[in-house]
Amino acid sequence: MSEKINVLDVEINELTAKEALRESIRYMESEPVNIIEMVTVDSLMQLSSVQNLIEDVRYFDLMLAGDKTILEAADVTERKILQETENGTYLKLFIRYLHKNHKRVYLLVESEEEGENLYQYLEERYSGIQIAGLAKVSANDRADDMLVNDINGSEVDCVLSALSAPLQEEFIVKNKGVLNARVWLGLGRGTLPMKGQSTGRGRLTRFVEKHIFKKEIEKRKRIDQICAVK
Repeated sequence: MSEKINVLDVEINELTAKEALRESIRYMESEPVNIIEMVTVDSLMQLSSVQNLIEDVRYFDLMLAGDKTILEAADVTERKILQETENGTYLKLFIRYLHKNHKRVYLLVESEEEGENLYQYLEERYSGIQIAGLAKVSANDRADDMLVNDINGSEVDCVLSALSAPLQEEFIVKNKGVLNARVWLGLGRGTLPMKGQSTGRGRLTRFVEKHIFKKEIEKRKRIDQICAVK
């Protein structure tokens, strides 16, 4: 397994896209459910305020950076990994694998618009993927039991979750013991593959998030330096 970097107390695997894909394919050939998470600046900031979830995500099988800013914050300098993260190479490779091997997937989204866009994107570009189900998940009305039963009844290979943090992590932590899928891929709302995908978060919002994130990283580095001197 790869080296890991620690960003806001979340341990992230430092892998090339092909290395991450190899791990993912291995998970697709094993049981029970294996959890892959693609973390963004926004999801890290959200998770950092929920300490019990920070502990739980440490047991996820694969944690991948979905934003180059995260790697830069951890002083990662390997150009290939930085470029592949910026280009979303791993996600493209994994979706291509699902398409080529006609895997059955279940989609989780937070709005009808996102569901329609994701479904249409996969149907148009990756028609080999069998979309066995799609559900909208709300933090206020989860209905976990019904949703898990529907996922299991659909006999899927992979769940693609496009939920925001910490809803996405809370759902899989609670239900991982009863899901029959081979892989749970947590995309979050910030790594959706469709160009122009609207999640209610514009460029200004993302700019502010990254600014706050960098300030928090700098603060923690100063604290670590002070502790090291003492």
